[in-house]
Amino acid sequence: MALTKATTPFVCRGCLSRATSQRRRTLTGAATPPPLTSPAPSGLAPLASRRLISVSGPDAAKYLQGVITANILTGQPPAAQTVRADQGFYAAFLTAPGRVLYDVFIYRDTANLSDLSNPDPSATFLVEVDTDEADRLQRHIKRYKLRAKFDVRILGDAAVWQAWDDTTTTTTFPLPLPPNAIILPDTRAPSLGHRFLTAGSAPSVPLPAVPEEAYRLRRYLHGIPEGQSELLREHALPLESNLDLAGAIDFRKGCYVGQELTIRTRHRGVVRKRVLPVVLYGAGQPPPDKLAYRPVFGNEEEEVGGGLHAEMVPSETSIGRVGKKGRSAGKWLRGLGNVGLALCRLEIMTDMVLPGETAAAGGYQEGDEFVVAAAEGQEVRIKAFVPEWMKSGLSEGSSVH
Repeated sequence: MALTKATTPFVCRGCLSRATSQRRRTLTGAATPPPLTSPAPSGLAPLASRRLISVSGPDAAKYLQGVITANILTGQPPAAQTVRADQGFYAAFLTAPGRVLYDVFIYRDTANLSDLSNPDPSATFLVEVDTDEADRLQRHIKRYKLRAKFDVRILGDAAVWQAWDDTTTTTTFPLPLPPNAIILPDTRAPSLGHRFLTAGSAPSVPLPAVPEEAYRLRRYLHGIPEGQSELLREHALPLESNLDLAGAIDFRKGCYVGQELTIRTRHRGVVRKRVLPVVLYGAGQPPPDKLAYRPVFGNEEEEVGGGLHAEMVPSETSIGRVGKKGRSAGKWLRGLGNVGLALCRLEIMTDMVLPGETAAAGGYQEGDEFVVAAAEGQEVRIKAFVPEWMKSGLSEGSSVH
């Protein structure tokens, strides 16, 4: 009998990366955590969905300045420019046509989480990105560094955490900075919390440990998308994704990749779509009058048996108008329980009137309902809400066009 040589099945690099990412997330908590019963008023959540990339070297700041939407350098050339003094900031990488590649936080590595023998905080930066996109972003940076002098590597042990405390009325986070950690206020929306970076272990802060789902829910209720499952890679436009409202774009900055379309959209166009928090509810139920979380939704008898939940709605599902034909009212992105995020046409799904325009014919009318298709052919209703912190920005011409 002939013997056959044992072979090892081939696994492509992309599949291996996804498997590694899933294994990392599973190790940080339960693979399928129980649904949250209510939003957490305070907590410390490990963010397995985010990874850190170290960019270090004499040309690191100059390179990043040319490829992100925010300023990492202060001062106007040709005068000498210096690295901004704050601990970090929110920004994005764009494609040349101005679509979102990655949303990122960028930090000065003042805690030497890069583990360099001769650390220089003015030349060493940590780029926080969606875990599933870390390998791709690392390759992207290496591909376009050309002769720039800096090193790029993904950090294996460094961890990202989010902390918040709504039980205090103080405007500053009432916690001392733990040793060997970096802390940054998350200014994408008011009272969203603080980012912590550590070498791996949890920061010693007097807050209850909560799962990452509690942080996701908090983001959804504030209307903040994050990662490429919510900011669709190479498809999402930065202003439609609220990156301007979240402070990720410096419109006075010089050239960077994707700047032309972004500036043109701000100054000449009107942003007709925005990512907004939405509430799902069952057909035949009254539309909700406020943005409030429930683990499941549907009829009372359905809720006893588990009910409906946001994970049953596939990502990028088109939103339709009940009883009306016409173009899509928006696109569902992602959710948890009965709340989530959707890319919404403002004049159709909300009663907002864009600056310089009047209410459009066929636009939103009191009593309009909207629908998305869920699993197994089920249809669920969806209602958009504009958070208070967004309203001023959306009503100002400077934030919309």
